[in-house]
Amino acid sequence: MINPVQPNPCKILSVKKESQHEWTYRVATDAKPEHGQFMQLSIPMIGEAPISVSAQGDGWLEFTIRNVGKVTNVIFEKTAGDTLFLRGPYGKGWPVEQFKGKHMVVITGGTGLAPVRSMLNFFAANPGYVKDVTLICGFKNEEGIVFHSELETWKSKFKTIYALDNDTKEGWRTGMVTAFVKEIPFDQWGDDYAVVVVGPPPMMKFTGLELIKCNAKAENIWMSFERKMSCAVGKCGHCRIDEVYVCLDGPVFPYTVARDLVD
Repeated sequence: MINPVQPNPCKILSVKKESQHEWTYRVATDAKPEHGQFMQLSIPMIGEAPISVSAQGDGWLEFTIRNVGKVTNVIFEKTAGDTLFLRGPYGKGWPVEQFKGKHMVVITGGTGLAPVRSMLNFFAANPGYVKDVTLICGFKNEEGIVFHSELETWKSKFKTIYALDNDTKEGWRTGMVTAFVKEIPFDQWGDDYAVVVVGPPPMMKFTGLELIKCNAKAENIWMSFERKMSCAVGKCGHCRIDEVYVCLDGPVFPYTVARDLVD
C-alpha cells in the first residue's frame, strides 16, 4: 500500500531565477499531476510548503517558489544536484476537459501565473484544443515579472494583455487587471467560454465582481485558492473554510463556490 503522506527524495535538476523573490526549481520525479494540482515540498527538520506545479515534462516537474518563510528560505539555499523531498500530487486541478472547444480566458495577478503556466503551455502546444485564449497578466511592477520567455511565446499564440499596476513599460499597459475585463467579448460568445482567475485574494474577489458586471456567467468562472495546506489529505484542518477543505475540494473551485469562501 502506498503511503499518501510519505515524502520522496528528489534531485534538483536546475534552478532559474525568475525575479528578485521568485525562483523556479526543476526537480526529477515521475509524478504526473493534473494542471493546477499542488505538491508538498519539504526539508527534513525544517518543514513543508504546498507549492503548485508550474510546468511538467517527462521525468520532471517545475515549481516556481516565492521566498516568504522558513521552508522556502532553506529551499532557496539549494542548488542543482541537491535534494528536495516531494509528496503528492494533491487536490483538484483545472477541469481541462471541460474547457475543450471553448473560448478560454485566463486572468492572473503576480505569481498567480504559476498555477496556470502548465495549462497555458498545453494550450500553446495543442492548437485547436480550445477555440482561442485571451490571457490577461498583471504584475505590481517590472521587477516582479516572471516567465519572460513564455510571455513572449504566448504573445504569438494567444490574445494577450500584459499590464503593470502603476509602472510603464514598452508594449505593456498600465492598470489593474480588472480594468481590462471589459475588453473581453463575452456577449459574442454566448455560453461557449470558460474563465480562470488566479492571484491574491483581493485581486480574485474584485476580478470576479468585474467579470459578473461585464456579463460573464458565474458558472463559467474558476478560481484557485492558496491556503496553508499542511497535511494535504483533509486531516489537520488548517485549510478548512466553513465545511470546505481546500486541499481536498480545491485548490481549484468553480466561482459559484469560491465567492462564498470567506474566512
